[in-house]
Amino acid sequence: MSLYSGVSNQTSKSTKQFFTRRVFLPEQKNHLWKIETGFVRTFTYLEDGTTVALGLWGPGDIVGKALSKLEPYQMECLTKVEATVLPLEEWEQPTETLLAHIQQAEELMVIRSHKKVDTMLIKLLAWLSKKFGSEVEKGRLIDMRLTHEDLAEMLGSTRVTITRVLGQFEQEGLIDRLSLHRIVLREEDIWYYEI
Repeated sequence: MSLYSGVSNQTSKSTKQFFTRRVFLPEQKNHLWKIETGFVRTFTYLEDGTTVALGLWGPGDIVGKALSKLEPYQMECLTKVEATVLPLEEWEQPTETLLAHIQQAEELMVIRSHKKVDTMLIKLLAWLSKKFGSEVEKGRLIDMRLTHEDLAEMLGSTRVTITRVLGQFEQEGLIDRLSLHRIVLREEDIWYYEI
């Protein structure tokens, strides 16, 4: 059974494919994926089954097993995704792609290095809003449909803790939670949250 919906359009040597939410981009030997629309998370597992988040990627970003030595290396669609198969020999901007992966890894490492979960979470939400958010009336909308479990895995925490802290942030007026796991971050109110 295929893990992706393989509707494809042939454009020169590149092939666009469409994937539904929560399916995995297939590993393609000697190929990468360029995300055209939607969001993808990359992750691996520890021996005990713990999920380790490696990155979050959106339109214009490039992901693929060829960019990692980790085993397993998973690429999960957080939303509907349109992606183009990119043969390694046609990869035109390797330096930019590698720098983007290094920079994101560093940013996430710093976020996860804070001692308190509430600090990690507000910093993660601020990072998500800058990288992927869009301006709305009350702040910046993070429309990635990240579940509490997704956020917990990004921070090495638990779903229960993330749910509690998000409730606290909502009570403090730092965020508004919308349907479908969307969050509006009120950026002007988070500056004081430096602990």
